[in-house]
Amino acid sequence: MRPLPGDLVASVLTPALVIDLDAMERNLSRLAEFARLKGLRLRPHAKMHKSGHIAKLQMAAGAVGVCVQKLSEAEALAAADVSDIYISNEIVDPAKLARVAALAGKVTLAIAVDSALGVSRLASAVKASGNALDVFVEIDVGQGRCGVKPIDAAALAQQVAAQGLRFAGLQAYHGRAQHLRTAAEREAAIGQTVAGVRVALAGLADLGIACPLVTGAGTGSFVFEAASGVYGELQAGSYLFMDADYGSNEPTPGAPVFEHALFIKSQVVSRDEAHAVVDAGHKSHAIDSGLPRVWQRGLAFANGGDEHGILHAARDALPELGDTVWLVPGHCDPTVNLHDHYVAVRGGLSEGVVEAVWPVDARGCLV
Repeated sequence: MRPLPGDLVASVLTPALVIDLDAMERNLSRLAEFARLKGLRLRPHAKMHKSGHIAKLQMAAGAVGVCVQKLSEAEALAAADVSDIYISNEIVDPAKLARVAALAGKVTLAIAVDSALGVSRLASAVKASGNALDVFVEIDVGQGRCGVKPIDAAALAQQVAAQGLRFAGLQAYHGRAQHLRTAAEREAAIGQTVAGVRVALAGLADLGIACPLVTGAGTGSFVFEAASGVYGELQAGSYLFMDADYGSNEPTPGAPVFEHALFIKSQVVSRDEAHAVVDAGHKSHAIDSGLPRVWQRGLAFANGGDEHGILHAARDALPELGDTVWLVPGHCDPTVNLHDHYVAVRGGLSEGVVEAVWPVDARGCLV
């Protein structure tokens, strides 16, 4: 049974995906203000929250739009009235590209490319639809995943223009840099990223191709991209909720302070002298970036399987049977994808009141 606005947080059945609205709104405003002061566009990654409502809150706070990684995510958010979406990923399947082109007739849309085949097939789909969209050339700036080498970006941009598509700039995101633990490590990694961007920009200039925008950056590194002088848009996403993995990073000097705002509410359902068991196993939280952390209690969380988590005493005594235990998920993005809805709570986790229940609009959107 879903909670209703006005219900006490204590009455929310477990396990539940809960947003501390007060903390989330502080995070929302802090990054928006940072981007405004730096004169940068903000396009947060909505693959993190998968929510049309939250995307519109971000845009109301100053974001120009949102990023997604999947076509079906873009379609779900468009259906939720999100008006400006960037698919910051490659699509080469003709059937999917036909859907991309059709979506471009409904919202302001952009997509990334990193191959001549992708450009050619995208151009065919766009021509057939009669719609237009922006195209970013993705460069590999250290992630070792998608993207062309920086030195090859100009040639691909030239193909984009030759196919009648609108070249919008460079996609330059370094995902692995986000989770380097020290600020110095992240700064060094983004220094190499920026060097790669400059190589790509020089190649474009040699061919007389203007680069309208360089976009990228994440929650762990955006301060360094912002200071580079080459980025015009930031794509940080996890800042809004923060998870246990990002919470393990050493703070970056000059960065806004973000708070944990996403939690799993769980309840102790079994207990003995040595441990307590809560009803939140890894069907309720992702474990790819580590197990959840117990919020504001000196307890250690151990994997109890699909439906259970096992708590051991660390600094504090074990909770009692029936007690509520709040968990900070290790990785917010895939955790969100396990839930149908958010319970948005105002006034804190202890004494708060349910303000709203928001659907996870793009849950399961993997295509």
